[in-house]
Amino acid sequence: MNKDGSPIRLLLIEDDADTAAYVRDGLAHHGIVVTCASDGLDGLIHILREAWDVIVLDRMLPGMDGMQVLARLREREIRTPVLLLTTLDGVSSRVEGLRGGADDYLVKPFAVRELAARVAVLVRRAGPAHQATALRVVGITLDLLTRDVTRFGEKLLLQPQEVKVLEYFMRNPGIVLSRKMLLLYAWNADFPVHTNLVETHISRLRDKLGYDGRRLIRTVRGAGYIMLPHDGPSSDQSDAVP
Repeated sequence: MNKDGSPIRLLLIEDDADTAAYVRDGLAHHGIVVTCASDGLDGLIHILREAWDVIVLDRMLPGMDGMQVLARLREREIRTPVLLLTTLDGVSSRVEGLRGGADDYLVKPFAVRELAARVAVLVRRAGPAHQATALRVVGITLDLLTRDVTRFGEKLLLQPQEVKVLEYFMRNPGIVLSRKMLLLYAWNADFPVHTNLVETHISRLRDKLGYDGRRLIRTVRGAGYIMLPHDGPSSDQSDAVP
């Protein structure tokens, strides 16, 4: 339990279904609510979308591994406590994880009772998380409570999904976001690759951002889109998106 009596909300990023079920069911007996993500990208999207009391992160993940996920969230100054699960029982691997931003580690196999105890300690040390109520990038302000968007003080009339797309860019300025990442974040689904939902919403969003909308949200050929966190060249690299 948290200090206010609410249950601990834990994000488990683990690709092994049996291990994930073991942890989820075991921690439920300790009053910990577990949400599971099966790979690094899905886990990172969960981290950026919601606030968590603690993250339990498997080091060995397909695609984006645990150390890469850890680096991404620390780069964004997300200070949620992270416990790293690892099969590597060596001093060097433990040191690497701690230096990479992990708060604790646990070597597989492990007892759920020990994991629950470590989670409780991490949450107690961290205390209540401070959550920003607004995002601000290049003159754009997104109020996370009202969902209102302004640019240089002028309110923009955006549709709910356009706001979600914009929010993802604002949480990741200067980072290339693929179509799949945008679909997962804004629509919580992996649509067929031929869908034009992303292209349509970004086109509308660029128009609503004003004369330099295409400069703010640029297309990166073969990779996706990027929001420039500062002024940059006005020419687009390409309108072709994977």
